[in-house]
Amino acid sequence: MTEAVSQLGELITILLMAVALGMDAFSLGIGIGLKGVWRSDAIRIGSTVAVFHVIMPLLGVVAGQYVGALLGHFARYASGGLLVLLGFHMIFSSVKGSGFKSIDHRTLWGVLLFSLSVSIDSFSVGVSLGMFHTNLLLTVLAFGFFGGLMSVTGMALGRSVGRSLGDYGEAAGGAVLLAFGLLFIF
Repeated sequence: MTEAVSQLGELITILLMAVALGMDAFSLGIGIGLKGVWRSDAIRIGSTVAVFHVIMPLLGVVAGQYVGALLGHFARYASGGLLVLLGFHMIFSSVKGSGFKSIDHRTLWGVLLFSLSVSIDSFSVGVSLGMFHTNLLLTVLAFGFFGGLMSVTGMALGRSVGRSLGDYGEAAGGAVLLAFGLLFIF
């Protein structure tokens, strides 16, 4: 029974983190949607974001496993601290403004830059998760699915929603990561 509750808790944690990480893609997707985006471009961008949301946490998990082996029982505090810092950064950048300059989402470099910029946070979370034993396949698939889905959803909503919702979405994602970081520490 306790094993089932533990697995359910891990699943919920992974899904909430995946949604929180997808908030960057959602908020920047709104900005692209405001400029106007074709459905085929939105699918291409969303697919690329999904791939980056799988690759970046995989790289982070590998790095996190290495760091976790070095840190031993202190890995819990290091990973929690990393999530707290990432959460604060997301909240701060949503309030201050990221200074994000518009990219041309129709070019290959624009799509790659957008995908990398919204997936960098996934690497940091991957490092934190790599210090623990998590279901790696489920984690990266959830991150990829929600990253892609939320970027496409953001672009779709961008035509009818103002820019301020994107900032609030990023702040909400940061708050979730901050909360999980504090839970890891305490």
